[in-house]
Amino acid sequence: MAVSSTLVTFGQGQKTNTMKYPQTNKGTTVDVYFDSKVADPYRWLEDDKSAETGAWVKAQNEVTYNYLSQIPFRDLVKQRMEKLWNYEKIGAPFKEGEYTYYYKNNGLQNQSVLYRKDANGTETIFLDPNTFSKDGTTSLGGLDFSKDGSKVAYAISEGGSDWRKVIIMDAVSQKIIEDTIVDVKFSGVSWKGNEGFYYSSYDKPKGSELSAKTDQHKLYFHKLGTAQKTDKVVFGADKKRRYVGGSVTDDNRYLVITAANSTYGNELYIKDLSKVNSPIVTIVDNFKSSNNIIENEGTKLFIDTDFNAPNKRIVTVDVNNPKPANWKNFIAETENVLATSTGGGYFFANYMQDAVSVVKQYDYSGKLIRQIELPGVGTAGGFGGKKKENTLYYSFTNYITPGSTFSFDATTGLSTVYQRPKVDFNSEEYESKQVFYTSKDGTKIPMIITHKKGLKLDGTNPTMLYGYGGFNISLTPSFSIANAVWMENGGVYAVPNLRGGGEYGKKWHDAGTKMQKQNVFDDFIAAAEYLIAEKYTSSNYLAIRGGSNGGLLVGAVMTQRPDLMKVALPAVGVLDMLRYHTFTAGAGWAYDYGTAQDNKDMFNYLKAYSPVHNIQKGIQYPATMVTTGDHDDRVVPAHSFKFAAELQEKQTGSNPVLIRIDINAGHGAGKSVAATIQENVDIQAFTLYNMGVVLLPKLD
Repeated sequence: MAVSSTLVTFGQGQKTNTMKYPQTNKGTTVDVYFDSKVADPYRWLEDDKSAETGAWVKAQNEVTYNYLSQIPFRDLVKQRMEKLWNYEKIGAPFKEGEYTYYYKNNGLQNQSVLYRKDANGTETIFLDPNTFSKDGTTSLGGLDFSKDGSKVAYAISEGGSDWRKVIIMDAVSQKIIEDTIVDVKFSGVSWKGNEGFYYSSYDKPKGSELSAKTDQHKLYFHKLGTAQKTDKVVFGADKKRRYVGGSVTDDNRYLVITAANSTYGNELYIKDLSKVNSPIVTIVDNFKSSNNIIENEGTKLFIDTDFNAPNKRIVTVDVNNPKPANWKNFIAETENVLATSTGGGYFFANYMQDAVSVVKQYDYSGKLIRQIELPGVGTAGGFGGKKKENTLYYSFTNYITPGSTFSFDATTGLSTVYQRPKVDFNSEEYESKQVFYTSKDGTKIPMIITHKKGLKLDGTNPTMLYGYGGFNISLTPSFSIANAVWMENGGVYAVPNLRGGGEYGKKWHDAGTKMQKQNVFDDFIAAAEYLIAEKYTSSNYLAIRGGSNGGLLVGAVMTQRPDLMKVALPAVGVLDMLRYHTFTAGAGWAYDYGTAQDNKDMFNYLKAYSPVHNIQKGIQYPATMVTTGDHDDRVVPAHSFKFAAELQEKQTGSNPVLIRIDINAGHGAGKSVAATIQENVDIQAFTLYNMGVVLLPKLD
């Protein structure tokens, strides 16, 4: 696409404030933390079942959608995004039993469809999630086949909820073979032969299942042909753990159990399924490291761990004496963070080197076979499969390269294009480069900046600064249709790899946790200042965006430095840092945040940056559009509701404060294509409009 005209803007001071917000009643709730009283006037918005909250949501959406409907180029953005989004997407194939399965989306289908081919190459639809509900709000939440491929259990999510229902089907005949398993949460399914499967869940909470606290996870075994009420608890009845998972090794010999109380660090257990009434054996008895069994050869276990290895390593140990003291290095720790997969009789070590992929292949003796030649600089994922399969698959993408799938010959190391999407986007017209800038305390932070070639560094380019900075999660380069449209319209897209993430291992993660959380905000502020200093943009053309923990990032930075950006876009954010741990599984985030109940110092630290508690009267905050879903049971929408109410009450000046609340939507997973497109359209239209844009570039 060639741009034949530039963005046309008007002066930033020409708009006047005509916004009229719904009235949000204030209550008298006051909490006492140690010796401090903290008012919580919008506590009533935490009640997601109340008619008052429902009426407030409706009124806020009316204001928001009325505002958005008046943006003159909103429909043009949608037309372009739908056109660009409308291409066939085919996932990597995987073999189960006598069939080859793959996901496919014809372009604008709300949910991808699971197809399969038999030995003769005849294609049929296996599962079509678009038939699960009329409005596209019920999605496929997971799918697990028995080892021989004859049975399958698939999970569905309704309205974006983390609570799942599991449906059990004969994979060959595609007939449902027994009653649906209900009330499953934060769980996969792992089959024990064709006898049954393991899954995890919580007891049904008292009150609203969308917001009530859930903190005792249990691992169950469901035997086919029996009622769910008779399912036996395998782990978690006498040990209270917030997250419990169970998986059966590929040879069906061992049950591996992980247990944790927070999002980092886990205990590790194993049970020999070949012996009747065998005990559960403890391998790791604490939460100080992250550990997982990724493979076994008979009694030899391969464990992925960061114990004494902040960037991770793989160790081996015999199951009969599995304590960490007996672990031996199989793939030693390096200066780069390691992620591992297995397939084709090999291990694949996927390293992050300054947030981009380097992949090495090892055999089962630990010998390096080769470094895999990737298609370019970016993110590679996959290289997983069954041990006997020689052909594996991996994906490759970066900010200007649509995700493509490659087949990989595990013997020769040869990669071949399996599927390259036909997207109406010319990557040759764009460039993506990595820079390193200095944060407040002198730490060097990497950032990738992507835009159209020939960009004029004059400070007037609309720029989207996106960040996360938490939970050991790494932001690696990937293509997005929404970002492509943003850049087509003259925008710059910048992603810094903030502390708190996983890009440089556990030390990098820990440097952005608890009473070092301010480092994350400082890193993000420094990224904005770099973009301004280098004249990519200026404060009048800068937007900051992030979701979940990234929503907290946006909320904290916009309240600390409201002068720095023109637009703020906190999505499904953790915005009330004094009460986050009282909702659903929020207490599990304490490794990153700490809680207001830990001690007085931790309370004071949290209160000092908690976005809900740091909005002040008399300050002009940036134009803000908060986004959330009314069924978000990960980060409950009350965070966003209370933040929007505070901001609407206290905002000074002409910048609007809107909250866009998706109905029957959750934290983001499983959202329909139509809803995803519309959300991105509204975010970009709102952002450009508040930067003063009145005319988009013409695209040839």
